[in-house]
Amino acid sequence: MLKKPDYARQPDFFVAYLTDLPLRDQRDVMERPFFSLAKSKRTEPIEYTSPKGDIWVKVFPNTSFGMATIWDADILIWAVSQVVEMMNRGDTDIPRTIRFHPYDLLKAIGRSPKGKEHYDRLRSALDRLTHTAVKTNIRAGGLKKTASFHWLDSWREIVDERTQQSRGMEVTLPDWLYKGILAKGGVLSIHEDYFHLTGGLERWLYKVARKHGGMQEHGFFISLPTLYEKSGSEEPYRNFKIRLRKIAERDELPEYHLVWLADTESGEPSLHMVRRSLLHYTDPAFKWELRRDRRAPKGLRSA
Repeated sequence: MLKKPDYARQPDFFVAYLTDLPLRDQRDVMERPFFSLAKSKRTEPIEYTSPKGDIWVKVFPNTSFGMATIWDADILIWAVSQVVEMMNRGDTDIPRTIRFHPYDLLKAIGRSPKGKEHYDRLRSALDRLTHTAVKTNIRAGGLKKTASFHWLDSWREIVDERTQQSRGMEVTLPDWLYKGILAKGGVLSIHEDYFHLTGGLERWLYKVARKHGGMQEHGFFISLPTLYEKSGSEEPYRNFKIRLRKIAERDELPEYHLVWLADTESGEPSLHMVRRSLLHYTDPAFKWELRRDRRAPKGLRSA
């Protein structure tokens, strides 16, 4: 089992020892099909084109490791949050390589830091992120530009040769993701309960709601066929629709209330996503969110 190191004894090893940060995600990756939504190994690629044909995403899994999953992407959320924290501190030389101890990372993303199996799963996730290939024209700015990258340029673990104990790990973010973090408005806050969502589809739906619903007074409406295409799901549309309706009926996403709308002009159902704090206070789904990265409006702050 890996032990948490005594950082005072390792001054040569920079550790981003920040496990209680407000969470951030890079906004360009939140609504498109960049990750597998299933925990089972996916070896089929994702090929997505927006309805207007102006945006496309292609994701290619490694045959040995499979495609990076939306649970693997928790590591990227943590890394994005670390970079944003450096920016907020006023750091001027922000590296693409982040060094840390796996114990701290596992705690930060809501995983157990106890037991060898959790560290093995972390290493497998890092392998999938390093070997999943992505091509997209997102952020092309109207030009015929294509970005090709992996979710991590590399990762490595530093092990004490004498004790065989881990002194830490490091990951290097790809330039595409790194520039997206540094760009103005390039990140969005993520609710801390996101890591408690167990289903891949629920996790992705939260990201869609956060990206599109935001703080819009009337929320955001999206048709089921459009959601299905954006998800990159391998399951048949009929099964996807059944699962999505059950998720809407449970209505357990952090921050956002889901309403299933069965009768639409197209004949297909749609989903209404609206922020709970914007509902009328008498609505059963209303919930005021007090988050550590946001302050309540003046007059509503607790004494």
